Parts: sequence; structure tokens; C-alpha cells
Amino acid sequence: MEEPLDPAQEARRELFRATMLGGEVDQLTLRRRFRLIPRDPRCKLCNAPFGMPGAIVARAMGRRRWAKNPKFCDRCYSFLRENGLSGVEIPITMLFADVRDSTTLAEKLGAAEFRRRINAFYRIGSEALLNTDGFVDKFMGDGVMGMYIPGMSGQDHAAKGIEAARRILARVAAAPEAEQLPVGVGVHTGEAFVGAVGDAAEVQDFTALGDAVNTTARLASVAGSGEALISVAAAAAADLRSDGLEQRHLEVKGRTQPVDVLVLRADMPA
Repeated sequence: MEEPLDPAQEARRELFRATMLGGEVDQLTLRRRFRLIPRDPRCKLCNAPFGMPGAIVARAMGRRRWAKNPKFCDRCYSFLRENGLSGVEIPITMLFADVRDSTTLAEKLGAAEFRRRINAFYRIGSEALLNTDGFVDKFMGDGVMGMYIPGMSGQDHAAKGIEAARRILARVAAAPEAEQLPVGVGVHTGEAFVGAVGDAAEVQDFTALGDAVNTTARLASVAGSGEALISVAAAAAADLRSDGLEQRHLEVKGRTQPVDVLVLRADMPA
């Protein structure tokens, strides 16, 4: 059972909840503006550039790369440490994309060529996420995990997650046939526990946990090459029209309830 928070801790958690859901500060506009300024790497939370020449602008705005954790600027790190450690449960959209049968593919291609193609896939995934106001949560071997949080990505986060899935499939399919990778994508909208990972001494990361995350990963794992499986929850949140789309009723490992999905493919019009 979660330990009760004192009034000050509860106030900090509610501030964090309001920010994640869309509070008084327009985080989406800030993230979009920073994204236009070169260059990578960037703060995971606000997109403040750490590479030159943009780092000069970020520093002038009080956002320097935090020495204890280079994933964040000092302001975002402080915000997470002060307000985000208890976390909050909110509706978000998750996206997973991964390469099918990567072990066999690596054996066939050789280590150097496989790494080159995976790095190209990482770029495709990160660009699709960032250019639709999402977060690159992490790269996992042969996969990319992204998330869309209402207060940071916009209230249309489900539609943006689906658009990112379309972009990933289109970019992968547009590669020369000899260099294409077999990629499947999963997108799901649901309640997740969002917050900072670590303690008051050191914040290690900012991420999402829970059934919504696990469900999205499972959808990606059963998607065929060139497919994006969109849960009906994500489709409903995005007002995605199901006319002409294949529907599947999936028994997903680790869930007692099946998941209904719509299938998007790379060759489908947006």
C-alpha cells in the first residue's frame, strides 16, 4: 500500500499531475519552440538543445544540461526531483515499434551492417515521435518506445501517436528494398503511472509504467511486418475512422481480457 503523503508532498504531486494533464504553463508550445532550435542531444522533457549553437539559447533561458543526469536540463531535473517522484496515474498514449526476428536478421547481415540499419531505424522512430510532439522514452535493442502525455504532447495525443505509427511504417517502406527492415508497431491509449524514477538524491529517468505500457509492447510484438496495430481505445480517442480497416480480436499475453485492434499498413493512405 502506498504511504500517505504529507500536505506539502500532496501539493507537489498535484502540481505534477496538473502539468502532465495540461496546466497553466504551455509545455507543448515550449517543447515545439525548442525542437526548432539546433541541435541534439536535447532535454528529454522540454527539448532544450544541448548541442551548439542552440545550447547558447537554452542557457540564456536558464536551461543547462544537468551534470548529474545528462538526459535533462537543470530546470526539468529540479522539477522532476521536487514534484515527480511520487508519480501520478493519468491517461496517455504509448507507441512501441520493433524489428521482427532481429536475431536471425543480425546473423544474416553481420554485426556492422545490422547496427547501421538499426541506427537508421532509431532515427526514423525518434523523428516520427518528436515531430508529432511525443517523447522518445527509450531505445531497447531492436525497438523504440515512445509516449504522448496530454500536458506535454497535447490533448490530441492519441491521434499523434497514430500519426507517428503511420510515419514510421512509411519511412521504413520507402527505404531501398534491399535495406528495408521488417518493422511492426503497436499504439494504445490508457491509464499509466507517469513519473520520475529514482529518489530525492538522484533522478534517473522519466517514464511510464503499468498495464497500458505492457499492452502496447504486446501489440507491437504480434504486429506483422509493415503493420501497426491500433487498440480500439486509441482509435476511439483519436476519432480514427474504421471504415475499410481490418479488425482483430487478440488474446494478449499477460492480460486476462482480449484486446480489439484496427490494422494500419504502410501502403494505406493517411
